[in-house]
Amino acid sequence: MASFAKIGANGEVLEVVSVHNTVITDSNGNEKEKLGVDFLNELFNWPLWKQTSYNTIAGKHFTADENGVPIESEDQSKAFRKNHASLGGRYDSDRDAFISKKPYASWILNETTCDWEAPVVKPDDGQKYLWNEETKQWDLNE
Repeated sequence: MASFAKIGANGEVLEVVSVHNTVITDSNGNEKEKLGVDFLNELFNWPLWKQTSYNTIAGKHFTADENGVPIESEDQSKAFRKNHASLGGRYDSDRDAFISKKPYASWILNETTCDWEAPVVKPDDGQKYLWNEETKQWDLNE
């Protein structure tokens, strides 16, 4: 299945829908975004759709190993529009990227991954933490 985001004013993602791969495959067996866009325009009478990929996160393409654990794909040419589209997020046409809704006012957009990052690096000690926007720090989640 292929996923497409319905894009509204200012690039807002209004909806994400699935389209069967046969819809986006041409007579030569090649997937074409335009075929999906044309199909959705006809179906929903909405002019702006962009294909998105569940397998792309922070600018990297992932697949699953034999145990179903996500691993980075060897073929990074499959990385598509930086991130999967999310409701309330937006499509940035200048970057050709999907950017999720900013989770906290203090977080900063990473221009490479188009993902939001805390102004303080999260501890990597195996414990669970929650962001505290009031103190701008990671609190231990006990």
